[in-house]
Amino acid sequence: MTDGSELDLELKRELKGSTDASKTDLKKESDRLQALGESLLTLGQGPTARLVASEHLPEKLLDAVNAAKRITNFEGLRRQMQFIGKLMRKLPAESVAEIEAALDEQRRPSAKATLALHQAEQWRDRLMADDNAFTEWLQLDPQAEVQPLRALIRQARKDAQTASEAPRHGKAYRELFQAVRATLGRKDGPAEAADPTADTPTATDAD
Repeated sequence: MTDGSELDLELKRELKGSTDASKTDLKKESDRLQALGESLLTLGQGPTARLVASEHLPEKLLDAVNAAKRITNFEGLRRQMQFIGKLMRKLPAESVAEIEAALDEQRRPSAKATLALHQAEQWRDRLMADDNAFTEWLQLDPQAEVQPLRALIRQARKDAQTASEAPRHGKAYRELFQAVRATLGRKDGPAEAADPTADTPTATDAD
């Protein structure tokens, strides 16, 4: 689409007759809404459905976003994105704010996901540092493959000990974290899993 396209001309008409300061502000706001509209292509089904249900995402804009997802031609996609920007500029401020909030929420990890990540890190560190933690882990995960897990812990410890300065986070270190995280993910939730910082008197040598 050339600079003389309908949408480009429309934006120029919006800018025409305004002061230099308001022209700059209007252009910035137009660019912001354009980018926000393009981001709608990445919004998940759940947040999209909630925006539609609350009437903050009009059917016409939703149809335009869905159409853009199917376009493979570069020029056609560029035209469709500009059309989405045009629709975004017609939305009330409340709807724009709700769309921004939905996109921000999607970009942020949930509190549950963050807690699960921290618990996995704590379990990994305890399994490497404390033999007692191995027995506690087997109580949490009775189906664990004991020998491969022991070998993984031994290798992660070995890698850390052979580092000259800071502990070396090698393959075993990463795989131990992934194994712990996967197990915690199969539980009802991180809040239901055993507290990795709790003390348990039972001891079993992980080596």
